[in-house]
Amino acid sequence: MNYVSTRGGASLGQFCDVLLSGLAPDGGLAMPERIVQISHEDLAHWRTLSYADLAYEVMRPYISDIPAEDLRAIVHKTYREDVFHSADIAPLTRLGEDELYLLELSNGPSLAFKDMAMQFLGHAFEYVLEQRKQTINILGATSGDTGSAAEYAMIGKDNVRVFMLSPHGRMSAFQQAQMFSIDEANIHNIALRGVFDDCQDLVKAVNADAAFKREHHIGAVNSINWARVLAQAVYYFKAYLALDIAIGEPVDVCVPSGNFGNIFAGYLAKQMGLPLGKLLVATNENDVLHEFFTHGVYRIRPSADVAKTSSPSMDIGKASNFERYLYLISGNNGAQVAQWWQALERQGEIDLRGTPFWQAVQTSDFASGRSTHAQRLTTIRETYARYDRLIDPHTADGVFVAQQHRANIITTHPMICLETALPVKFTDTVIEAVGEAPPRPARFANIEDAPRHVDVLDNDLDALKAYIKQRV
Repeated sequence: MNYVSTRGGASLGQFCDVLLSGLAPDGGLAMPERIVQISHEDLAHWRTLSYADLAYEVMRPYISDIPAEDLRAIVHKTYREDVFHSADIAPLTRLGEDELYLLELSNGPSLAFKDMAMQFLGHAFEYVLEQRKQTINILGATSGDTGSAAEYAMIGKDNVRVFMLSPHGRMSAFQQAQMFSIDEANIHNIALRGVFDDCQDLVKAVNADAAFKREHHIGAVNSINWARVLAQAVYYFKAYLALDIAIGEPVDVCVPSGNFGNIFAGYLAKQMGLPLGKLLVATNENDVLHEFFTHGVYRIRPSADVAKTSSPSMDIGKASNFERYLYLISGNNGAQVAQWWQALERQGEIDLRGTPFWQAVQTSDFASGRSTHAQRLTTIRETYARYDRLIDPHTADGVFVAQQHRANIITTHPMICLETALPVKFTDTVIEAVGEAPPRPARFANIEDAPRHVDVLDNDLDALKAYIKQRV
């Protein structure tokens, strides 16, 4: 399987090439040359598989340059009960008597859904770098959970350094402590004076400097990395197959969304043939995606207009993975995507209203909703009272939007809400909602009091480059 850029151009190589490269040379994102199709017979057979074996079946067609037995070993090394604290890896829990389900994705090392893909990336990086006798310097940006998931996955990995940008003062105390308490020679935390989009822009700017990227072996673990999207697609298959329904019956999903990577993985699974119905995008007050799916205009927000909310991992003014979605609805037209991004840079928006592309959006089964601070507090409180289940504020955004959708549209389809993190990562908000602190795994006792290892930088590309050069 070869990969191409969302903005056109020559082949980017095979899986291992795009795993290590991050952004394409033209600034686009890697996409497979075709979407693999699976049948209902495949799904019926996969229903009996372990999570690791399911991951192998879903990902194998896209990873043709790793020998089959080596890939099988990687996924079995990744998806283990002792890592994810559950034999199911991603358990599906029914909430009460409703056809409402919670897909538990936060039982891994960092207590967030990012572990589901990041643990795979860690082992895949280690394997490929050893095979190629190379090193890599991972440059990433996080709004909260990607950072700790990436760093936990890369601790102790040979030939890997991590440089992780986060918005200074904009993560929860627990999220900051998870990252900044790590004292490892290959982990470098950078708190940037700015918002997440500033961090993301710097990552893209470094990647756009081909000479610097080549000289310093810069790679990526953000959701711009295709391997993360591919690994995330697996748990949509797992969730569907865990339901007691006939193969082919549609199932709706609702996903808290900021950077669009998590729900794009669901769209990928749907394009492969998984019988998903509606794909609900749940946003917080930073509702760029909700605005698009409601009105047809993708309008990015400047840093100053990105609100600081109680679901901070979704405080994002532009969604990086949205480009992959536009690539697919354009009919894999890289030239069209490049034209859209030129318009985005000039005007700050892409307007699809009145075009055939907007019709393609409207028939792609996406819908959206928006949640506010008051609504997520109420959802946390009511979910705890009704189902005896504490959820974090991002998951609450998803549950709220899912419940609104079910209330307004008559449907008998099961609805799966994707959990994003354990509530302990957002203790202050949970206490505000229910009056008590969420439980905390023993391994994270008093983590906020641990010594911190972080450098604060201005939002300056040259300063970031100098920082990296001094440490590689």
